[in-house]
Amino acid sequence: MSVRDLTILGCSSQQPTRFRNHGAYLFRWNDEGLLFDPGEGTQRQFIFANVTPTVVTRIFISHFHGDHCLGLGSFLMRLNLDKVTHPIHCYYPASGKKYFDRLRYGTIYHETIHVVEHPVSQAGLVEDDGKFRIEATFLEHGVDNIGWRVTEPSQRKFDQQALNARGIRGLLVRELIEKGEINIQGERITLDDVSWIRQGDSIAVVIDTRYCQNAIDIAKDAKIMLCESTYLEEHRDLAYDHYHLTAKQAGTIAKQANVQQLILTHFSARYQNIEDFENEARTVFSNVHAADDFKTFPFHK
Repeated sequence: MSVRDLTILGCSSQQPTRFRNHGAYLFRWNDEGLLFDPGEGTQRQFIFANVTPTVVTRIFISHFHGDHCLGLGSFLMRLNLDKVTHPIHCYYPASGKKYFDRLRYGTIYHETIHVVEHPVSQAGLVEDDGKFRIEATFLEHGVDNIGWRVTEPSQRKFDQQALNARGIRGLLVRELIEKGEINIQGERITLDDVSWIRQGDSIAVVIDTRYCQNAIDIAKDAKIMLCESTYLEEHRDLAYDHYHLTAKQAGTIAKQANVQQLILTHFSARYQNIEDFENEARTVFSNVHAADDFKTFPFHK
């Protein structure tokens, strides 16, 4: 089974601290690496996390405020240095194309990697390549800012006991898959009699937004939601003024979206104890954890 986990490479907001780097988040999932919002220093954070940068196959930029993208250029150069041969898909708000280009070509280097750009100009389906279905929505942050949903394909799973009971094995299994049904000793057996469809899991990433319906919708029934919680409720007015969430609001979104697990991140440097965020969100949603640099959260099938 391939690795399925979320590694926190940074969990601070605009200003890093001694213990929290600019945000960056890596999902290792189905033999791919999905990197979200690589802030300044992301390349070095991979080293401390003991994860090779070459696992990254897709990079997502929610918006072009510096703490969400300043690590993009250096990270692409790192992949170039490592001579990766797989394509690097980059997803970002189309209105920020000039910033994407500035980050990508900000210094002199000979580019050999294959970067595939996916500028997003409208909400909805961005791509479905058979490996992942990628959807986007626009959040409330004062600039074009995208919330992401990524879903793996559904899979048919066989009930081994049901197969054995009917004497279906080897080439008969292949025939059943190809035809959808087979006949054994006069009994018609369909694919659905001995198997079921396992719905693919979804993850949602909601970074930098006020409380809004779009955040709830993009996270609906997700296996895991990574969500900003820049402020605590005592500074709710600051959260609103700066287009951000409190931990309690993030918990409310998770509850209304019926997600399985909530991971809080993007903490303001004014706060020292990140457990306060976890405790506050837990007043409305129980399965919540606060991110911390280099912390890993598995999400099993």
